[in-house]
Amino acid sequence: MPTRNRVKIYVPDVHYHIYNRGWNRSKIFQDEEDYRYFESLLSRHLSTEKQKDSKCREYRWLRPTIRLKAYCLMPNHFHMLVYQTEESGISQLMSSILTAYTMYFNKKYKRRGSLFESTYKAVLITEDLQLMHITRYIHLNHAKFRTWPYSSYQDYLGTFRDWIDPASILELFSSKKQYEEFVDDYEELQRERDSVKAELANS
Repeated sequence: MPTRNRVKIYVPDVHYHIYNRGWNRSKIFQDEEDYRYFESLLSRHLSTEKQKDSKCREYRWLRPTIRLKAYCLMPNHFHMLVYQTEESGISQLMSSILTAYTMYFNKKYKRRGSLFESTYKAVLITEDLQLMHITRYIHLNHAKFRTWPYSSYQDYLGTFRDWIDPASILELFSSKKQYEEFVDDYEELQRERDSVKAELANS
């Protein structure tokens, strides 16, 4: 039986939640340089202007076909929310990024073989309420999400990086402040739940 969300039939003009993790849950980011390199791959393909390598050759530019709406990089996995305008957008982006990152990682750490556990997973997101909640879920992945530098959370509050496009998600809220409160409210609720669980476990 196929793994859930592994068999993907893509359609244009919709959002997808994409995620993957390291082989046997091992780390895919060992240090700051690794996180930054992965982000540079996103920037390479999704910036508003085409980018070139050191020999002035243009990288594959995918901005017209796919937009990155939110992301979070964690030591052994990653999450992204993307919007694609063509069926091939996600396939092209993920093939380019994961191949390049695996080559970089294997060379740096003198290893061979697959870095990721399996083919990345992709979940179709169709409702505005789902979009609101999935961005919150992505941003809350790290316990110190307010200061975690390897996510798009600060891009929702005011930081601008042209390879991230949160505008359509923020339009679902009255202001950036409301989005911040939306995220904070869930964090507080989760803390209360964890506290109750701990009390029950110790009773």
